[in-house]
Formats: sequence, C-alpha cells, structure tokens
Amino acid sequence: MGQPIAAGAKAPDFTLKDQDQNDVTLSSFQGKKNVILAFYPLDFSPVCSKEHTCFRDDLKGFEGLNAQVLALSVDSVWAHKAFAQQLGVSYPLLADFHPRGEVAAKFGLYLDDKGINQRATVVVDKQGVVRYVHVNEILQQRDNKEIQKALQQLG
Repeated sequence: MGQPIAAGAKAPDFTLKDQDQNDVTLSSFQGKKNVILAFYPLDFSPVCSKEHTCFRDDLKGFEGLNAQVLALSVDSVWAHKAFAQQLGVSYPLLADFHPRGEVAAKFGLYLDDKGINQRATVVVDKQGVVRYVHVNEILQQRDNKEIQKALQQLG
C-alpha cells in the first residue's frame, strides 16, 4: 500500500460499474459537480451499513453543495445491488472488483494484505483536483459534517 493521494493532486480518472450495471466515469462530473469518493471496505459490514445509512440521510445536504457521492468497494456489482436495496441507497456504489482494488490503489487506498479498501474520503473538485483526503480507521465511521465543511470551502 502506498501513501494516500494528496490534496492538490489531479485525481486519477476511472470508469467502474455501479449497482445497476451502468458505467460511471469520474471525469464525466468535471465542470459540473464536486465528487465525494467514499472508499469503504465491504458491503454488509456493520460500520459500512451505518455509514451508508448516514450518507443516504445526508444526501440532500451534499447535493445542495453541488456534490455527487460515489462509494467504492471491492465487492461485485451484485453485492452492491443487494446492499443498495437493503439500505435504500440511490447514489452509485461502484465495484472496484476486477482487477480487485485497482482504482483504490491509484488513490493509495487499497490494503493489499487484507484485500479491501481503506475507509477513506476523497473530495474531488469540478476541475478534477483532489481537495480533501481523510483516512479513517477501518472501524471508525466517517464524519459527514467534516466532508460538508470541505465542500463549503470549494464554494
């Protein structure tokens, strides 16, 4: 595992499938929306389930700050579909499945020894530049208020 990507770096572009089999490309949001990349270990784990419930409940606030939530884990599209249905999640859950963790690795957020992503948040601005990076302990839920603060600073 390398160092997490640094604020000020150009975000590596990627295309991954979401829970509905749609291709989602990071650069497609450039010039339109800021993007919250929510890297997480696994669907259905207790912290991840609670965290996604919070994202779901705070979605209007993020949208009000002109931000798109994209969540990424190494789970398959099918696991994401079941997870999204169980939690009532409408934002994209992206399958960084094959090659496993390839996108997370580009951001320095893949744990090779565990085969999962770190729990981390990366905010990418409308120009495709990383503006905020925060890595949480695996069992520590991220703080949506901190993410909202980072978005508010982007204007």
